[in-house]
Amino acid sequence: MKRIFLFLATNIAVMVVLSIVLSLLGVDRFLTSAGLNMPMLMVFSIVVGFTGSIISLLISKPMAKWSTGARTIEAPANSTEFWLLDVVGKLAQRAGIAMPEVAVYDGEPNAFATGAFKNSALVAVSTGLLQGMTKDEVEAVLAHEVSHVANGDMVTMTLIQGVVNTFVVFLSRVVGYAVDRSLSRGDNNSGTGIGYFAAVMVSQIVFGIGASIIVAWFSRHREFRADAGAAKLLGTPQPMINALARLGGVQAESLPQSIAALGINDKPGFMELFSSHPPIEQRIAALRGRAA
Repeated sequence: MKRIFLFLATNIAVMVVLSIVLSLLGVDRFLTSAGLNMPMLMVFSIVVGFTGSIISLLISKPMAKWSTGARTIEAPANSTEFWLLDVVGKLAQRAGIAMPEVAVYDGEPNAFATGAFKNSALVAVSTGLLQGMTKDEVEAVLAHEVSHVANGDMVTMTLIQGVVNTFVVFLSRVVGYAVDRSLSRGDNNSGTGIGYFAAVMVSQIVFGIGASIIVAWFSRHREFRADAGAAKLLGTPQPMINALARLGGVQAESLPQSIAALGINDKPGFMELFSSHPPIEQRIAALRGRAA
């Protein structure tokens, strides 16, 4: 569950850096030299918004490894690692995707999947999950993560993030321009000042955090689909139900935000609106509905 914090945090950081660089290059001055050029601002916002989300997607796998300290299994060192590679390989074959990288990291029970492309993804599980679950339950968790990859959730999330980024960039510059005009009232200078730059940066961060609510909602919706995908891959929803029930009774690790969206469980966040996962009870009820 360390995937969503990293994705969102990385996205906001990339957006801020892009904005600073472009501002230093004079792009903002061009947009506001004769008043706020709305058509050009929209084009600018689309380019910056989607560039930020695409960069976040492309670096998602190395960022996930770095943030969790995940160790990729190159050659199995023990029977557990051999079993992990075998199970993920079979699940990937059933899902119609290439074999993902498989990694293990130290931590409380959790797992995640990430990567820019279906056929070069990463599936990682924690030592706590391996030690605290039966093999059937671990297999269900792995099926859930493989389903995320097969469903293309990372790419779809990137597109949604690109759209919300576009509005964040656009609205932050509208606010920045309004603040700057208010501060420079009576000044004949047609350019923008420090008020514009400061207001844009603050607005972009605030709007970016607010936009993460939309991304979190999408993530919660996709969790149900990944649960259903796991049931399909395994031929029965019961192992996934068992895994979720066990996770509901333990202290599950909270993954970094960029990874959390494709993890298996999530701690209650600062606000429920920012949670990347629906309540476990709802997920179990949905799976039981499929079994009925």
